[in-house]
Amino acid sequence: MKKQQLRFWILVSIVGISGFSQGMLLPLIAVIFENSGLSSDLNGLNATAMYIGILLVSPFMEAPLRKYGYKPIIILGGFLVALALGLFPLWKSFWFWFALRLVIGIGDHALHFGTQTWITTFSSEKNRGRNISLYGLFFGVGFAVGPLLTPLVKINEALPFIISSALCFIGWFLLFILKNDFPEQTLGVNSFKETMKRFRNAWNYGWVAFLPPFGYGFLEASLNGSFPVYGLRIGLDVTNISILLFSFAIGAITFQLPLGILSDKYGRRTILLSILLLGFISFTSASFLESSVTGLIVCLFIAGMVVGSTFSLGISYMTDLMPQNLLPTGNLLCGVAFSIGSLTGPYLGGMFIKYANNISYFLIISSMLLIIFISIAVSKPRAISTNSINNDASFH
Repeated sequence: MKKQQLRFWILVSIVGISGFSQGMLLPLIAVIFENSGLSSDLNGLNATAMYIGILLVSPFMEAPLRKYGYKPIIILGGFLVALALGLFPLWKSFWFWFALRLVIGIGDHALHFGTQTWITTFSSEKNRGRNISLYGLFFGVGFAVGPLLTPLVKINEALPFIISSALCFIGWFLLFILKNDFPEQTLGVNSFKETMKRFRNAWNYGWVAFLPPFGYGFLEASLNGSFPVYGLRIGLDVTNISILLFSFAIGAITFQLPLGILSDKYGRRTILLSILLLGFISFTSASFLESSVTGLIVCLFIAGMVVGSTFSLGISYMTDLMPQNLLPTGNLLCGVAFSIGSLTGPYLGGMFIKYANNISYFLIISSMLLIIFISIAVSKPRAISTNSINNDASFH
């Protein structure tokens, strides 16, 4: 039992460091490019590189996980992230930084796919919401602290990158303490055709649970990648933007664990519907309070409290809906959904800022949350039967 607890805490600590690097990277590069005179749509396009990396590597991630186990995948992912972060100061170039963010996307996806699947596999149903919420909590703590490094750009542009890379390498060394483990094996997984068939089966069971990770990816990447640009253009300074992003992240941290526990008690679907509706109201309210920094802090803090848990609750909901042997595939699709949301968020946010004059940026986020709320409300998840599990396990 002690070994399992040590494994859990090391895994969530690694996720926390990953959250820190992501939380730092999005607003930091957005501010550097904005100050360099780069247009908002190209700024948003550069931010999509990380999520393009995630999408490119996703179809090829499950087979090596099943063949080599969790530990090697997480170690490789962590190394790629730490190395790429350390290379940013070498050359300030749009396409060089695009390539580095692509590598970080590949590494981050390997790291998160490995840790998510490992945690959901060894977590029992009664504490699944708690464990995944702690996973989200540690990521959220890291993500909250990350943007606070943005003002260091005034001292030296290289400093935030060096600090983040060093922390990632420290976390990376902790992974070597763990004993490797493997997911439930299924024949035929190495075939690309069978992998696609597993994707289709997992989609049939859990498509509705992939919407919250998509929404969170859209919200997180857009808020951290596009909002700094929008904030500078409506008269906010870099310090106020960092505080606003920090307030959202602190709200997410505050309620991450309580919402996970509530979802164990009252059901994932009920809690998801509640937080999506409250998130819609919070961001809509923020659109009317842009002239007040205090008002925005309150709105973003409340928004963070409710929708800051959509990713972890989405994973827990997916685990409830998915047969055990399809959990790696389901976790992979959660990552794909998150990356698609993250891919579209900054670019659409940048286009919105460029072309939608006199319309609040916050309305694009509130509209997205409302659409997901309606989709989950009208959906009817597919029940898992013994026959269907057997069929999924033997479709090869």
